[in-house]
Amino acid sequence: MKSSIAIFLTMLENAANLVLTTHVNPDGDGLGSELALGRYLKKTGKHVTIFNHSETPENYRWMDPDGEVVRYSAERHAGIIMEADLIVILDTNQPERLRSLRPAVEESHAKKVIIDHHLEPHPFGDHYVIDDEATSTGEIVYRILMHLGAQHIDAPIAQALYTAIMTDTGSFRYPRTDPEIHRIAAHLLEFGVVPIEVFANVYEGWSQGRMRLLGEVLDSMKTAHNGKIAYVVCTQLMFRQTGTSEVETDSFTSYPMSIRGVVVGILFNELNDGVKISFRSKGSIPVNELAKEFGGNGHLNAAGARVDGRNLDDVVADVVAKAAVYVA
Repeated sequence: MKSSIAIFLTMLENAANLVLTTHVNPDGDGLGSELALGRYLKKTGKHVTIFNHSETPENYRWMDPDGEVVRYSAERHAGIIMEADLIVILDTNQPERLRSLRPAVEESHAKKVIIDHHLEPHPFGDHYVIDDEATSTGEIVYRILMHLGAQHIDAPIAQALYTAIMTDTGSFRYPRTDPEIHRIAAHLLEFGVVPIEVFANVYEGWSQGRMRLLGEVLDSMKTAHNGKIAYVVCTQLMFRQTGTSEVETDSFTSYPMSIRGVVVGILFNELNDGVKISFRSKGSIPVNELAKEFGGNGHLNAAGARVDGRNLDDVVADVVAKAAVYVA
């Protein structure tokens, strides 16, 4: 990590005009990481633009009061990407997850750096700062900023990093949570982060529609394979009836995992043209391997996949059947 960070710092020194981005449907880790890094670099005199394919989810908009994150439009913004010196892609190592940004990013002559904590990066960058043992991309960005120097870290930067780490550790309860990540969190608190405010903004500001959606999701819950697997389904009809979208199912995978005896939890989201699947597991069950069977990837205990052009019921049956091997 030290050598890969050192190379990245040299690339930063030689770049004046940067573009930062993260994956489609950004979560707290992706958003927090790009905001923290972008704000820090602006303080050092860099010109930084943050583009995302997706709109920022409602429960994270408080983190960006000045609208630093811009929803990407190829017509208006492709030229900015083409003119950049350096493009930094955070919290994903798969180019298809950039969606509308992908063509301009791949065509740009700018150097491309991927900062991520997911396994098996795709070969589309010029340099990779990857630590698949890290709790989050936010943890990696924190280490980068420590190499650059803490003098430019302020409350908004620290708050973005804390949000990134808190959300990707499941509020500090997932397996990789260790003494070091608590020390990092404590350091961020010294810059003025108020944990109760961050938690309330992320998890206690749900819309009525999202709460109704959760009720329907919980009603859909089923178990399989002697109660070792639990899964829930969000249909397009549910989204229409509650005035919600797939983005608002963030964290819904925690509910199947809350059942005693369940070791694999699965969330199925019906999309207009396919199905998005989120996997969680306990112990040494490698749901990233299960996700690979459906074109996805991820971590040992948290992974995802997207299946295009298939019926929801067929995908659910197929996934649940194949999951049996992992809990046998």
